[in-house]
Amino acid sequence: MTFIINEYWHFFLLIIFAASTVGFFAGLFGIGGGLISVPCLFFIFETLNFDKNYLMHLTVGTAFTITIFTSTVSVMTHNKNKLVDFSVVKTFGIFVVIGVLAGTFFASIMKTKMLVLFFSVVVYFFGAYLMMAQEKVKKIKPNSSITPRVILGLFSGFVSAPMGITGAMMNVPILRYLGYPISKCIGSAAAIGFFISFTGSIGFLISGFYFNVNLPFSIGFINIPAFILFVPITSFMARIGANTVYKMDKLKAQRLFGVFLYVVGTIFIYRFFNL
Repeated sequence: MTFIINEYWHFFLLIIFAASTVGFFAGLFGIGGGLISVPCLFFIFETLNFDKNYLMHLTVGTAFTITIFTSTVSVMTHNKNKLVDFSVVKTFGIFVVIGVLAGTFFASIMKTKMLVLFFSVVVYFFGAYLMMAQEKVKKIKPNSSITPRVILGLFSGFVSAPMGITGAMMNVPILRYLGYPISKCIGSAAAIGFFISFTGSIGFLISGFYFNVNLPFSIGFINIPAFILFVPITSFMARIGANTVYKMDKLKAQRLFGVFLYVVGTIFIYRFFNL
């Protein structure tokens, strides 16, 4: 009995520490937090010997559920400043959501080992993008063609689903390519991110029931204590991180996050060969 209680306390302390870290760096780097919460949750669940067959599924499903609430706050803030273009959500976001549905199905039938490899490869690409991206924003001619919206939307959603991310790192440059001003790109990507999180969360909840998984403290592929603790802690720590970034050079912070992603990708590659 004492062992079980100690194990529970270990679990809750790890969650609190991870949530604080995720919230701070999410605010510091200006992201939804999925790219940070997924590695943290993965290693917490692995440390506690959760079923390895569904380790990444539980991680991603929980991360999506957490970001529903952080995305909501982000969208409300951007919308208050009139930086959300809902026509973008209608003409581009719908294809992203379809891509998320396809990606969720893809993730549900994949083993944890392959999902870890997928996460690693995509994280490396994101890291390279952040380290090479320039701060200058060029004027881009609007592209109203439906074809790139369909292809890029489906691609963005499909990649986001197995990653447990809101896709802003892809959707902001995609919307820039489609000709939207950067201010509207960020706000609109946040709105699309909400639908990605919501769709992904429901998808992993349902797939967890479909596979009849029995994971500790979880419903489907969503871990309840992690969800309950992460939301308030990450929201609080994100404000601290956001205030800290004003004291840093934006381009340096971006490249620092790129380095961080390379470290995460390398760790996950190592885990891939040891699962």
